[in-house]
Amino acid sequence: MRVWALPLALLVLVACVTQSAAHRRAARPPAIVPMRAAHVDPDRLAKRLAAIQPGWPRTRSFDCGRIKCVALTFDDGPGEHTGRLLDMLRRRGVLATFFVLGQMVAADHGPHLARRIVHEGHEIGNHSWSHPALTGLSDEGVRRELRRTSELVRRLTGVRMRLMRPPYGATDPHVARETRREGLAQILWNVDTLDWRDRVPAIVARRAGKAKAGSIVLMHDIHGTTVQAVPRLLDTLSRRGFTFVTVSELYGRPPVPGREYTERR
Repeated sequence: MRVWALPLALLVLVACVTQSAAHRRAARPPAIVPMRAAHVDPDRLAKRLAAIQPGWPRTRSFDCGRIKCVALTFDDGPGEHTGRLLDMLRRRGVLATFFVLGQMVAADHGPHLARRIVHEGHEIGNHSWSHPALTGLSDEGVRRELRRTSELVRRLTGVRMRLMRPPYGATDPHVARETRREGLAQILWNVDTLDWRDRVPAIVARRAGKAKAGSIVLMHDIHGTTVQAVPRLLDTLSRRGFTFVTVSELYGRPPVPGREYTERR
């Protein structure tokens, strides 16, 4: 019995050691294999996150046939003063319609500002690519001016524009035909602040303050003096009981492609 005692003990010890090592290997957490970080487009992610939130995009409904509505519109941007204008409008809870130039959207901070216009609830419209008089272009020339801007804005913001404003307000049957083909209504105005000519905030505010129920007011956010006039004109129109709406809200339904609109009567 003594002859086999030691070997038997050794066998038991070896078995215990083997089991213990196997247990330690099983209990050891699996090695973490580093994974390559996927590229995330922050702007695309922001839009996707916003889209799943309730109530986005902002929806509003007004009966502008019964209440005093006015649509403030801004042309030729986005430019260096547009961000400050957006800050003002956001603080006051006012929405407007921006008719943008494609070449301005494509330049410098244009993509960021175009996204802000859309994300903050404003309406965005097509003002051509380079601001030519569309009446002097061929059919193909008109299509090119409108499509380049529409495609860029849609790529940047996801929005398909439904409105356009012909540069200089110049339109004719052939421009109407091409805008109809592009699915764009022609938005003109009935209150011209002449802010491009008279760069005096008080004058711009006074002219805008002459709006009546259903008016579409023309301004340009590329002028710092116009942006300076905005708080005063908002105060003036608010005291007169106006509700500030976008162009589409003014009519309560999508404007008809190709048709001209100057005010709501």
